[in-house]
Amino acid sequence: MSTLTVDGLTVGYGDGAPVLDGLDLEVPDGAVVALLGANGAGKTTLLRAVAGLVPARGGRVLLDGADLGGLRAEDRVRRGLGLVPEGRGVVAELTVAENLRLGALWRHRGSARTAAVDAQYELFEPLARRRDALGHTLSGGERQMLALARALVAEPRVLLLDEPSLGLAPLVVADLLGVLRRTAERTGLTVLVAEQNVTSALSVADRGVVLSLGDVVTDRPARDLAADPALRHAYLGF
Repeated sequence: MSTLTVDGLTVGYGDGAPVLDGLDLEVPDGAVVALLGANGAGKTTLLRAVAGLVPARGGRVLLDGADLGGLRAEDRVRRGLGLVPEGRGVVAELTVAENLRLGALWRHRGSARTAAVDAQYELFEPLARRRDALGHTLSGGERQMLALARALVAEPRVLLLDEPSLGLAPLVVADLLGVLRRTAERTGLTVLVAEQNVTSALSVADRGVVLSLGDVVTDRPARDLAADPALRHAYLGF
């Protein structure tokens, strides 16, 4: 069963040629799917279109079988979509604790909100130690932890992540992706993660989807994709 279905999605900017042209994608329930491809392949555009931040010229996005067409980004969040954009989007002027409470604002109230925030501190221990620190004082790794925790505290059905490893040290990347994998296994969270760090992404993914020129060129089990040198050389550059 697929939690997220993209059916014939066509997306472009202004009057230009489409970035995505009739793209089809199925993201299975509870799976971690790595979205791979060169710069300009359409990964970020796909995530933004699914999240409702970029209008589609054609096609459909379905969540648990329900068509999200016409819904604003905030309404898609309420339906169960979460997005962690590229660039570690946290509110720099707020503390770690305030960022997390902001993420939980519409989902939880009172003691339930406190419990949801505390659960993120258990997942990301460095955040617990820096809960009173302002966002702009955090390291790159801490900011990415906070961005991910703020998305998870809202308990999405599907989490979209755009380049979570960008600019981070390998050990930090391994820790972040490990938390993501364990969370998916524990909660049934469905994850679609766009990532340039192909090896790291495939190490935690169930499936790998490769985009080229705005369309899917392969969708295979992650271990099979990692073991196919011809495909890696052709589309992923290693």
